[in-house]
Amino acid sequence: MATIEPAGRTAFPSAPFTVDDLLEFPDDGNRYELFNGSLLVSPSPTSPHQRAIYRLQRILDDATPPELEPLAAVNLRVSDKDYYIPDLVIVPAGTDQLMYSPEELLLAVEVVSPSTKSRDRGLKTDAYAAAGIPSYWRIELDEGPTLYTYELNGASYDPPTPYKAGAVANVTRPFPVNFDPADLVFDPADLERPRR
Repeated sequence: MATIEPAGRTAFPSAPFTVDDLLEFPDDGNRYELFNGSLLVSPSPTSPHQRAIYRLQRILDDATPPELEPLAAVNLRVSDKDYYIPDLVIVPAGTDQLMYSPEELLLAVEVVSPSTKSRDRGLKTDAYAAAGIPSYWRIELDEGPTLYTYELNGASYDPPTPYKAGAVANVTRPFPVNFDPADLVFDPADLERPRR
């Protein structure tokens, strides 16, 4: 996450951590996030995880109105002690900044990995709702995959709508988009298809 290696620092600062502390962390390939000052560390995403994010970003880019754009792995600063890196977001087009605020996100997406299951299913669902992010999508790769869409209703999300692989997900928010969640994972038939 950090853009520079901290000079002379041999240990992390003590908890609770702040976003400013994270800016001093080494760029070591790990993903550092904060929940109420507690440090959440994740390894670099696996190939299936990266593939799902890339393919979804292409699908969303084709469907996104010109005033919006999908971006992968942005810095989301909710407060001085709450900081997340969603796998994919929808934000106003042309915004170039180090940190985004929750008000700028129309959608946050997380692809569930073995190391992030409890965070993506519980902690981030609650945190994104509390931050007021209108839509949250959770992709469960181990389920075929399955796309779960959440819509904000007051201070929490309504129960998710699941879309299983093999059926078209007809999603209307934050804009209309239709795709089969199976398109997000590798299929050996992909080797036979010409690339776009």
